[in-house]
Amino acid sequence: MNSKVGIILIFIILGLFYASNSAYCQYADTIVVDNNDVVYGVELKSEKLHSPHKASMYAAVLPGLGQIYNKKYWKVPILYAGVGGVVYAIKFNSEQYDRYRSAYRDFLIKDPQNKSYLDIIANSPITEEEINGQYADWFLRTLDNRRKYYRRYRDISYAGIVAVYLIQIIDATVDAHFKNFDISDDLSLNLEPVVLSNPSKSPNGVGLQLKFTF
Repeated sequence: MNSKVGIILIFIILGLFYASNSAYCQYADTIVVDNNDVVYGVELKSEKLHSPHKASMYAAVLPGLGQIYNKKYWKVPILYAGVGGVVYAIKFNSEQYDRYRSAYRDFLIKDPQNKSYLDIIANSPITEEEINGQYADWFLRTLDNRRKYYRRYRDISYAGIVAVYLIQIIDATVDAHFKNFDISDDLSLNLEPVVLSNPSKSPNGVGLQLKFTF
């Protein structure tokens, strides 16, 4: 009988200790809620969350604007350097494709008024007579292969500019999500009472547990 009374007294003392500790923690620091208010003389401050939706919309409207919203300014020059590289690739491959396409067409139809293929051999030792004679088949295949080559890389370059656009939107969205993570250096260790239950034995026991919060 005395042991049961002692267990009950320990449980009551630990409960009072836990209640007082919880009450202290509630008023120890600044309380953050959604609306500005004053409760028990403590001024409550509103927490402004970083919006991933806004970051995505800004990045979609103008590449780099989402990174600026996330305050990742160093990413903007890298982004536009990539955009500039892809735009240059589009321009270069498009120009070369148009050049070899015209040369292939003119050489195929043999129009005396249109000989753009002569620009291809301008700095080579091959003469016009040779490409119209013994090298005709080889030259036609070369023009066709070059035409297909630059068309392929022109299309890849267009796909690259779309990929850069989508990647910078994803990057802005992910960065915005990470900004909402609450990573605190405040680590706490609490001592709390706990009722130990054992289905195979009775009565239940009373003990202590350490709760580590981080």
